[in-house]
Amino acid sequence: VAPGDARLCRVSFGRKRNYRLGVRANWMLGWILFSKRHFLYLVVSEDVGAQSLLNKLIRNNLVNTTNQVEVLQKDPNSPLYSVKSFEELRLKPQLLQGVYGMGFNRPSKIQETALPMMLAEPPQNLIAQSQSGTGKTAAFVLAMLSHVDPNNKYPQCLCVSPTYELALQTGKVIEQMGKYYPEVKLVYAIRGNKLQRGMKLQEQIVIGTPGTMLDWCSKFKFIDPKKIKVFVLDEADVMIATQGHQDQSIRIQRMLPKNCQMLLFSATFEESVWNFAQRIVPDPNIIKLKREEETLDTIKQYYVLCNSKEEKFQALSNIYGAITIAQAMIFCHTRKTAGWLAGELSREGHQVALLSGEMQVEQRAAVIERFRDGKEKVLVTTNVCARGIDVEQVSVVINFDLPIDKDGNPDNETYLHRIGRTGRFGKRGLAINMVDSKMSMNILYRIQEHFNKKIEKLDTDDLDEIEKIAS
Repeated sequence: VAPGDARLCRVSFGRKRNYRLGVRANWMLGWILFSKRHFLYLVVSEDVGAQSLLNKLIRNNLVNTTNQVEVLQKDPNSPLYSVKSFEELRLKPQLLQGVYGMGFNRPSKIQETALPMMLAEPPQNLIAQSQSGTGKTAAFVLAMLSHVDPNNKYPQCLCVSPTYELALQTGKVIEQMGKYYPEVKLVYAIRGNKLQRGMKLQEQIVIGTPGTMLDWCSKFKFIDPKKIKVFVLDEADVMIATQGHQDQSIRIQRMLPKNCQMLLFSATFEESVWNFAQRIVPDPNIIKLKREEETLDTIKQYYVLCNSKEEKFQALSNIYGAITIAQAMIFCHTRKTAGWLAGELSREGHQVALLSGEMQVEQRAAVIERFRDGKEKVLVTTNVCARGIDVEQVSVVINFDLPIDKDGNPDNETYLHRIGRTGRFGKRGLAINMVDSKMSMNILYRIQEHFNKKIEKLDTDDLDEIEKIAS
């Protein structure tokens, strides 16, 4: 069962047998065993780690946010500094060169406030909330590189990421920013990186996953935790969603000296994340950069009545025949429908990209990149693509199937994320919903009621009517 598919697997169990369940790395399994009937129910959901990695891979520039930064200082009486240029931070010349080499011309919203805190003397602890693409990775990488003494050949900065792939992504940023600072070395504390027992690391920055990092600090003693100056915990919300990572991170933190600077980052701050953050970071400054609020105000919404998927496809063809569509995203409920639709559109001569849950994260990122570059004009996808993709040319979003949750109720949040792909960057957007049964009509009415926004009926057999919606 692929992530995003609303299905439940039932696996029969023998009374005295053990079964090993092989699970691909970018899936998560939640399961409940009912011993009386010997059935194992498996629910598959998209792994938050995979989604976070996808967001990193597809971000090729910073999010242009107008949101305000909210700052809660440990000492409300101390002055609050923010910077408008990297020169104001008095960075080492080789780091400034690295920053500009990466294409940063001036600090992002979160960097303006976070960097003066991170680079302060004495060091200040920080908890920061920000979405993907706000420049927070570059900010904490710059802090680590600034605090390192290259003359000391031992680990001075630890950065913990929830997955192997996310650790590698952060490592790439360190390598790019430290390009002109070759005296500072980096090593990965990740699975498969086997070191000889008894050796001491000479690299100043160690980045890795919690389990390996903990082993290197305590079991193998490759790292002397008492010499660590900066401890970064990235993607805290992903971290606590992975079994064991929370406890391992806390155990690492307890080995560190009292004057070690603690920096924690998370995209979301539910109560569980907040409780975890407070255990990791004593006396923190807190920075929040709220997520962009998605809105339906700039989006015109319509629905089309159909009796089958073939009629839906005909309606889609009529829409394409009547109005000019720069790029469109079409959402389907299952991989099977998405595959069928992509094939039909290709036969009609459309340049189509297909995205679904069984693809590896890197494959998904490549598909999204091609779509963003305009190599394909139509992206057909299941729910794996509902969040985090900003493509300026997307003018139409089509719900080939309306989003529902596992109980068959309207999934209002997914609806908002889906049609929020259009009407971005201050432009007017267009969302068209395909309705093919009494049940889906009921779902549509409930979505309309939830958002208190009227969804107009559209007759796709009337070309004049279709042309009007594009004006």
